Amino acid sequence: MPPQLKSQMLCSSSRPSRLRGSIFSISYFIMKILLIYPYFIEERINAEDITSPPIGLYWVAALLKVHGHAVKILNLHSAQDKAEEIRAILARERPQVVGFSILHANRWGGIEIARIAKEVDPNIIIVFGGPGAAFLWNHLLTHYPDVDYVVIGEGEYTLLRLLQQIEQGNAFSESVKGIAFRKEGKIVETGNGEPIPDLDELPIPARYFAYQHVSSSRGCNWKCRFCGSPALWNCTTRYRSPGHFVDELELLHRKGINFFYISDDTFTTQKGRVIEICRTIIERDLKITWNAISRVDSVDEEVLYWMRMAGCIQISYGVESGSAKIRAVLNKKIKIPQVKKAFALTRSYGILPRAYFIYGSPGETWEAIEETIGLLHEIQPLAAIFYILDLFPGTELYERIRRSGRVTDDIWLNRIEGLLYLETDPRLSDQLVLGFGKRLRAAFYENVHSFAESISLVDKKELYPKHADFCSRLALTFSHGEYSRNELVRDKERVAERLFRKALGYGPVERAYLGIGILVQKKGEHKEAVEILGEGVANFPLSEPLHICMGISYIALGEYERAISCFSKFPESSQAKSCLDRCRKESGKDPMDEGRPLTPGRGTKKTKPPKR
Repeated sequence: MPPQLKSQMLCSSSRPSRLRGSIFSISYFIMKILLIYPYFIEERINAEDITSPPIGLYWVAALLKVHGHAVKILNLHSAQDKAEEIRAILARERPQVVGFSILHANRWGGIEIARIAKEVDPNIIIVFGGPGAAFLWNHLLTHYPDVDYVVIGEGEYTLLRLLQQIEQGNAFSESVKGIAFRKEGKIVETGNGEPIPDLDELPIPARYFAYQHVSSSRGCNWKCRFCGSPALWNCTTRYRSPGHFVDELELLHRKGINFFYISDDTFTTQKGRVIEICRTIIERDLKITWNAISRVDSVDEEVLYWMRMAGCIQISYGVESGSAKIRAVLNKKIKIPQVKKAFALTRSYGILPRAYFIYGSPGETWEAIEETIGLLHEIQPLAAIFYILDLFPGTELYERIRRSGRVTDDIWLNRIEGLLYLETDPRLSDQLVLGFGKRLRAAFYENVHSFAESISLVDKKELYPKHADFCSRLALTFSHGEYSRNELVRDKERVAERLFRKALGYGPVERAYLGIGILVQKKGEHKEAVEILGEGVANFPLSEPLHICMGISYIALGEYERAISCFSKFPESSQAKSCLDRCRKESGKDPMDEGRPLTPGRGTKKTKPPKR
């Protein structure tokens, strides 16, 4: 055992223990481990998918906890330019091992935090894992001495076995498969680790942690050239059983989490399994909503029906391009009729279809961009994300470029997140590709209002409550959400009001009553606002937002007693108190004066007491 590791083990205040179920059934010291999700160095337009730690970090932590280690997860996604805060955290926690979840784009965040960790304590063991490390293990160990180990592939048992070898004094044992490290000045890679055959054998992280990103499978069966999954998972998929997966959702639901991102590469590859998951969610009466990712060739009416009934509110599909030529370059094996059918069905079941598009691909032209816009108009997605083609290690496109000699892995010595394909192709200029993106985004945002207005939902009565929820959620996007802030989106308030009213046609929804009330208030039509909000209050008598909104309209109408009645129902609410003060001020009623009636439209006047 290296001297620094030996001293670190001796300094541990934890006593040795023997745990049942240990892979090697040995006695070992409990180690203090910090698992970190590092920051990115560039801001995102759409950051919602990458602000939370990857679910894999939680699975690693759960297994380590079961085997007795003291583990914490630290989300440093937003910790750019906070070196001193990071230093203070590491000094306070004093971990023996720091593991990093490395995607490609947060690689530099991991490198910089590792450097700080070694400055705080040179004896800290630094382990990098995740796809960004798996495909650059030689590069990382060659150029960054602060990185001690790289885990290649699945991390749960690999990291556990590594820690057990370290505990036994075999810090550089080649018996642990799936790792790389430096030994006697040379880099050693121990070969591939075995994939976990049964994912259900892993302890569910929800027993120890709370999170929203979940996965029911690992892997992908397709070979898109811009994606690292084919190399990472060898074009195979392993599945958790439906019961095991829903157990996780239920545990998290008990912790108060009601919304989830199901981050499987393709959630719907096994139709029967997905339906069983959905039925189990319904049988257990889990009141949850969730987003999923799928392919346009992997959904049909039956699976969409059950997904919606079980709470699915959004499905993201990789469309990539409307050009058959570009899709062939990317090896995206989907057909236009499949795209059209999937988007139409998804919309009709009250699930928001989101489209992913890629531009700046090899051979991209204005003609190809116009083909994509034509397809966009046909499928009418209700959300869309547009990416410039990035090249990352592990993807077929990157490997082709690297083999051609146009780049080497030394490109990653630069403080960059990714390599834009256009930087390797003189036929694509920055200005041209930026023009592609501007045209695509304009084509979507300038027409999304008409896409929303053209929605036609399947006429199934059991889905009416879901339809009401769907229309009101979409309306909120136009009235208060992303589209309300986008200058390119047209007729925001008109579309929002129509969607709110469409929602109420399927059944009462609190946010629909409130949304219409606010929009009508903005037009100064307070009598109509009181009418619609009153209907809302009748259906949702305990709703604070509806009462407060209605009270505001009563103030505008000069009906102060009714306004006070609305606000006074919520004495603990700061917003209600503020509105109550405003009401009394505008009415001329002294806040300390209780019970005196107010004259509608005017402040009350003080009168002399009657003579006796």
